[in-house]
Amino acid sequence: MANAEDRKFEVLRAIVADYVSNQEPVGSKALVDKHNLGVSSATVRNDMAALEDEGYIAQPHTSAGRIPTDKGYRVFVDRLSEIKPLSAAERRAIKNFLEGAIDLEDVMRRSVRLLAQLTRQVAIVQYPTLSNSTVRHIELVSLTPARLMIVLITGSGRVDQRTVDLGDVITEDNIARMRTVLNGALEGERLTDAAAAVAELPEQAPAELRDAMMRVSTVLVESLVEHPEERLVLGGTANLTRNVADFPGSLRQVLEALEEQVVVLKLLAAARGPGSVTVRIGEENEDEQMRSTSVVSIGYGSDDMLFGGMGIVGPTRMDYPTTIAAVRAVANYVGQILSGR
Repeated sequence: MANAEDRKFEVLRAIVADYVSNQEPVGSKALVDKHNLGVSSATVRNDMAALEDEGYIAQPHTSAGRIPTDKGYRVFVDRLSEIKPLSAAERRAIKNFLEGAIDLEDVMRRSVRLLAQLTRQVAIVQYPTLSNSTVRHIELVSLTPARLMIVLITGSGRVDQRTVDLGDVITEDNIARMRTVLNGALEGERLTDAAAAVAELPEQAPAELRDAMMRVSTVLVESLVEHPEERLVLGGTANLTRNVADFPGSLRQVLEALEEQVVVLKLLAAARGPGSVTVRIGEENEDEQMRSTSVVSIGYGSDDMLFGGMGIVGPTRMDYPTTIAAVRAVANYVGQILSGR
């Protein structure tokens, strides 16, 4: 029975490969002619009939060949024994492109553009979440004698800027003293711990700095606590329109769903940790508007910390091995860059 099951999977694999490549229903004769399955045409027809009975393939209309169903794609993805790695040249090009970024904003923009180009799908990249970050540095910049800019730089490279009115003139020496106190107490701390620690700093400050430190601390806490919204970057939306037939009657719904930030965040919610790829196919997607799509998502970050998620959205008829390899490679390099490795 095992041999029969393995043979049926090979037939399914061949149907997936041909349909992804040609977007045409696949018949038994084409399979026999093109793929070295090692069995007769009658056996292939019997296997296709069994696959159809079990819900792995379907006949879109009478006298047509067969196409994979969501269930068929799921078995195909689950049984991928290996993901074809990107070539050394491809990996080098990805690394060089991303390492040319000048700041976090540039890393995010380059990442989403690169993912969209490599996969020819819609790419989504989530900015690093603050709750998983640490304080790298706090800078105080004098705007006027009584007004400061607070610049918070996190370990993942995220930069948050806020201004604070001090209510009185402050000298550059006292600004330097406050900067030293803030960084001495907060550098290297997780943002949630830093938010608690910063509340205690005014009481510990010298009397002449107490009021200014209170105002700075009050504003700084707003940067340290988790933002209720998560920032996202999308790219390559036009790629969905290349094959409108992949979204019969639903392309507009998909495009409208991608405009909803909550929906897109849900698509990345399955990203559990750096390097772990999740594939949701068709009906497995929670949002009804996205059930004609597949979502390949992954977490990115350091070895022990998840910064955020990224992934692609495309039709269920996609080249899963190549897409998974591209998503994994980009996530790996983004994690390395933001970890400072």
